Amino acid sequence: MKFLNPQTRFQEIREMAESFLDTRNNLIHMEVSSAFALRLLNSEPGDETVVMPAIILHDVGWKMVPEELQIQAFGPKAKDMETNRIHEVEGARIAREILEKLEYEASLVDEIVEIILGHDSRRNPLSFNDAIVKDADKLWRFSKEAFKIDPERFGIDPLAHMHWLGQQIDGWFVTETGRKVAREEQRLRVVSL
Repeated sequence: MKFLNPQTRFQEIREMAESFLDTRNNLIHMEVSSAFALRLLNSEPGDETVVMPAIILHDVGWKMVPEELQIQAFGPKAKDMETNRIHEVEGARIAREILEKLEYEASLVDEIVEIILGHDSRRNPLSFNDAIVKDADKLWRFSKEAFKIDPERFGIDPLAHMHWLGQQIDGWFVTETGRKVAREEQRLRVVSL
């Protein structure tokens, strides 16, 4: 089902998610990843009424993980994948609560929640929608915003970090557009050094 005004619905979801996104720079991460999702939707098959709520809500579960444990559970030095999994499970629960409160279409809620439940841990996407969410989430790491945040928070040299990211492109990205955008963003970041 297409909503008469999806942008209004997405804004409602964003507003309800905001209080869960005040950790780990997740608000800016969500905004940048959402922009990448829209870009991917222009070139890849997907349904914005699934993709956009999923990308807006995909990291709300980090709110349930103590901040001192978060840095061990994501990024290039991640060691604690059990904690990373907690954010997916809690994120799926919170996303369902938000979407049901907003009376989002039930059949779409189930797909959105399933995408969130494995957006980091599931290697193979369930659908085109899941592939776009996965790629939009990963594209954040190549953005100028992430390039200002991640090397410092992970304690690594920016050039070394961008080199490491470049090595991940073929293994991480599901869509051809995702790989193409990642390479474009990587070139832009290297030029800015």
